[in-house]
Amino acid sequence: MQYYQTIWLSLAQNHTLMTVLTFTLILLLGAYAAGFIGSLSGLGGGVVIIPLLTTVLHVDIHYAIGAALVSVIATSSGSAAAYVKEGITNMRLGMFLEIATTAGAIGGALMSTIAPTSFIAVLFGCTLIFSSINSLRKKQEHAVKTSSKLAILLKLPSTYPEGKTRIAYGTKNVIGGFSMMGLAGMLSGLLGIGSGAFKVIAMDNIMKIPFKVSTTTSNFMMGVTATASAVIYLQKGYIEPVICMPAVIGVLLGAMTGARILIKANPRKLRLFFAVIIIMLALNMVYNGVVGNI
Repeated sequence: MQYYQTIWLSLAQNHTLMTVLTFTLILLLGAYAAGFIGSLSGLGGGVVIIPLLTTVLHVDIHYAIGAALVSVIATSSGSAAAYVKEGITNMRLGMFLEIATTAGAIGGALMSTIAPTSFIAVLFGCTLIFSSINSLRKKQEHAVKTSSKLAILLKLPSTYPEGKTRIAYGTKNVIGGFSMMGLAGMLSGLLGIGSGAFKVIAMDNIMKIPFKVSTTTSNFMMGVTATASAVIYLQKGYIEPVICMPAVIGVLLGAMTGARILIKANPRKLRLFFAVIIIMLALNMVYNGVVGNI
């Protein structure tokens, strides 16, 4: 509550008449829009929550990242459970790769507490631009039937449902995928985002996992990775309940609305439209980071 009051006083000093209730309502509506856009773009609500909190509501970026991490945990947990139940997620692969992402997430979270906020803002914007462009590329199946010796030893190959049958797939380049997962985890901890684009690259392009499996397994991993980072932010005092609560509620409701619309609409056109919006937000973050406004 102390930090919440600090935000209010800071806004008052900037001649902005804003009560705690107004702040909460703006954050709730903004988080709803973040969840909605994140769901339709495939990038998650955290990528919009951080620009909203830092550039619009003038919250310190560390508290914004903490709120985004909690939002990632909440949204990932709900959707991941459904994919696991359907038998699409490769649980063994996900738990193995979580070793790398968790280690990277802890390292990234520790780096975030000492890195300059302007550097974090610029890196966040650049990562967001890459993720937005990657979300628009045509997804192709890179699945293979054969597996590397290490993949067989670790029992990573599996199957996924396709209609009434199950399709078997192999796994390649385990070490390369494991290394990319470490980078994805570090970015997640440092920037407070799911880093789903990097996780999918690791599984889809490097390990040759079918895209349907890589996306669902990535979603399963996001919550675990974000939890590892959130523990560090909690210890440092950057998880502020009065900021996280409206952010999580708004993101969850927005994501649910977006998921319903996505089923009926043209996903390609929606992702193109919202990717442009997210890139504009990313450029704004880069600008504010460069000029030192964050």
